[in-house]
Amino acid sequence: MTYCVGMRIDKGLVLMSDTRTSAGVDNFSITRKMFTWAIPGERKITILTAGNLATTQAMISLLEERSKLTEDRDPSILRQPTMFQVARLVGETLKEVIAGSSPNGQTSSDTFRASAILGGQIEGGKPTIFMIYPEGNFIEITSDTPFFQIGETKYGKPILVRAYDPEMSFEDAVKLLLVSFDSTVKSNLSVGLPFDIEIYETDSLSAGRTVRIEKDDPVYLTISNGWGDALKNAFQDLPNYEF
Repeated sequence: MTYCVGMRIDKGLVLMSDTRTSAGVDNFSITRKMFTWAIPGERKITILTAGNLATTQAMISLLEERSKLTEDRDPSILRQPTMFQVARLVGETLKEVIAGSSPNGQTSSDTFRASAILGGQIEGGKPTIFMIYPEGNFIEITSDTPFFQIGETKYGKPILVRAYDPEMSFEDAVKLLLVSFDSTVKSNLSVGLPFDIEIYETDSLSAGRTVRIEKDDPVYLTISNGWGDALKNAFQDLPNYEF
C-alpha cells in the first residue's frame, strides 16, 4: 500500500507521495512513486502511483520509453496537446499493462490493480490534476473536489477536508499535507517515510520545486509532535458531555 495526494490551490499544484513498499509485515523497502517530465516553457507533467509495484513500474517504463526520441515514438505524453489527452494516454497505458498481466482482463479487484494521480500544465491550458483508475478511466479535479488521494486514504482525509483553503500559501499546503501523511503513518505500517513533495507554480511551465522529507527532518518532527500536542489540548478544551 502507499499514500499519495495531489492538491490544487490558487497558486498552483502540490503533490506528495510516500516511498514505502511492503511484501509482508517484516519486509519493507523504499521505492520512488513520483515521476516528472518537463519541457521548459511548454509543459510540466507529474505522475504519482499506487498499487501493484510491477504494474506501476511497467506503466512508468512504457511512458518513459515512448517519451524518448519523440520524433520516432508515438504516442508520447510529451506530444499530447492537452492535459486531458495526457490523462487518456496514461489511462490507456495503465489498462494495457494490467490487461497484459491478467489473462482474464483487468478489473479493479485484480492482483495487478494500480491507480495514479496525474498533475501538471501544458501551455495554453490551466494547471490541473486527474485521478486515473485501474480500468483506464479518470476524473478531473474541480473546485468542489480540490484534491485527490490514492492508496491508504482514510486516515489522512479528515484533516484535508477540514483545513483545506484554496487561498492558502504553498508553505501552508505542505504543512497540511505533512499532517495528513503523519496521521496516516501513525495508523498504517504500509505507509512510511521518506516523503517526496513537489510544488508547481501556475504558468511556470517548468519542473517544480521538489524535496524529500526524511524521518529525521527537524521541521517534520516539529509538525508531527506539535500536531499531537495540539490535538490533546483541543480535546481538553472541549466541554464534557454531562449525563
